[in-house]
Amino acid sequence: MRHGKKFNHLGRTASHRRALLSNLAISLITHKRINTTVAKAKALQKYVEPLLTKSKTDDTHNRRVVFSYLQNKEAITELFRTVAPKIANRPGGYTRIIKTGFRLGDGAEMAMIELVDFNEIYTNTKVEKKATTRRSRKSTKTEETATEAAATESTEEA
Repeated sequence: MRHGKKFNHLGRTASHRRALLSNLAISLITHKRINTTVAKAKALQKYVEPLLTKSKTDDTHNRRVVFSYLQNKEAITELFRTVAPKIANRPGGYTRIIKTGFRLGDGAEMAMIELVDFNEIYTNTKVEKKATTRRSRKSTKTEETATEAAATESTEEA
């Protein structure tokens, strides 16, 4: 029975699970994208999103709270210096899980978890829409080329 099971225990003891999630969070913060199983990615998402929210306000208390979870100075400086300014105006949803298929050895479902604001494919593509009308009209380029062609024909005839 699953009475009171609020989160995925991942088949580990509490200390092992805490260490696993801490190491996954450090890797995600430093590399901005990691490949893991879907279950670990979902558990990591619940673990790291509150830490990312705390990093948005850079003060001593929040740094100490995040350090108590991660225990890695390099990851803390990376989080507060590069990640936090990019996610400052985002109201949540800092990570994205993309399923990538099944692992060859044991058939476990694999996924890629990434920080949303650090994916250049989705963030830099801004498509500008042209103004459309309901009726057709001739383009100005075809009119210009037609007048130029007529001008060249008249000069050749003369």
